[in-house]
This record gives sequence, structure tokens and C-alpha cells, in this order.
Amino acid sequence: MQIHILSVAPELLESSFAHSILKRAKEKGLLHIHLHNLRKWAINKHGQVDDYQYGGGAGMVIMCEPLANAIEELQQEKKFDEIIYMTPDGKTFNQQTANRLSLKENILIICGHYKGIDERIREHYVTMEISIGDYVLSGGELAAAVVVDAIGRLLPGVLNDETSALTDSFQDNLLAPPVYTRPANFNQWQVPEILLQGDPKKIEEWRNEQSLKRTQERRPDLL
Repeated sequence: MQIHILSVAPELLESSFAHSILKRAKEKGLLHIHLHNLRKWAINKHGQVDDYQYGGGAGMVIMCEPLANAIEELQQEKKFDEIIYMTPDGKTFNQQTANRLSLKENILIICGHYKGIDERIREHYVTMEISIGDYVLSGGELAAAVVVDAIGRLLPGVLNDETSALTDSFQDNLLAPPVYTRPANFNQWQVPEILLQGDPKKIEEWRNEQSLKRTQERRPDLL
């Protein structure tokens, strides 16, 4: 999979992709992440990519010209399955969206900044708008990192045990069940006996029951 990210501050993303599972995905050649500094397509020698908004009001807006030029140039190299704009007013990101995006081959992510991007870019280039929650960040970089991480771990071969992702919370609209590890008794806090008996069928039934119970208690809206 190829993921290209357009940003006015790509250095904010470098650390996010240099460790842990995403680092492993890149080293295996399963995920290629390309960071592009939007100022490469600035309208002048001063690196300008933003301007005041028409009609007045506080906050700068990323201009049409640098974004359009960047998108057009990148599109000459490859066809993108999705051009995603990270924005607070986009559709809330969830596991099902991550699953669908993990099946794509080429994705371009645009990180908003300042007051956002010129609406004409959204109208003529963007195919999907994503929010990671009902709050506002300084820019779309952290949100883009969240989306890339959620997608990257789903790619076949990235996780050592691919079944791990299938049992994550939200994969089947249920929260994941409680998990335990050694020792079986810590400070008189005991691991549920059923997990120690070694009966896979009973353990699976217990986990399903716990997932349903936890979802009913914490996220009934998922049911």
C-alpha cells in the first residue's frame, strides 16, 4: 500500500511512522508512506501557501493554487483510490472505515491547517472527509497519523499474528473482552478460572459473553 500525505508541517509525522508496528510494516515493504511538504508548491519565493479568507474573519486559509498543483502533480505519478481530507466536520473515523481503506492500494491524505483549506479543493478533488472526533486540533497531522496507524496494522503480514486484529474492539461492533497474563494470582487478584482450564471452546464462549456484557455496559450504542 502507498500512502501520500500533504502537509505544511510534515516533520510532525516523521516520529509517528518511525517506530513499532508501522516501522515494521515499512521495513517489510508492505506499507510505503510518502510525506510531502505543501510549501514545495508555494505561490512565491516566501513559501506562501495560505491567505486571508474572503468576507473577513479570523484565521488563514490554505489556498487553492498550491494544493491543486500538488494534487495534480502527484496524480500524474499514480491514480489515487481515495483523496482524503482530515477535517473536524468530516465523517467520524471508525474501525469499519479503517477496514475498507486497508483494502486500497493508493491513498492521498490532505492535512488541514489554520482555518482549513479552500472549499473548492474539497468540491473538486477530495473523495472522502474524515474526522477523528468532535474537537479541533492545530492541524490534520496528528489525525492523519491516527488513520495511517489504524490502516497499517490491518495489512496482511504486518502483525505477527494476523488474527489479533480480528479480535480487536469494534471489529464486530463489540468491545474486546478483558485480557490477563501471568501471574495467575497477583495481590490475591485472581485470573478467571475458566482461562486457566485450557478448554478453547469454553474460553471462546466466555470471551463472547464478556464482550457483549462490556459493550452493553460501556457502549450500548454499538448494539
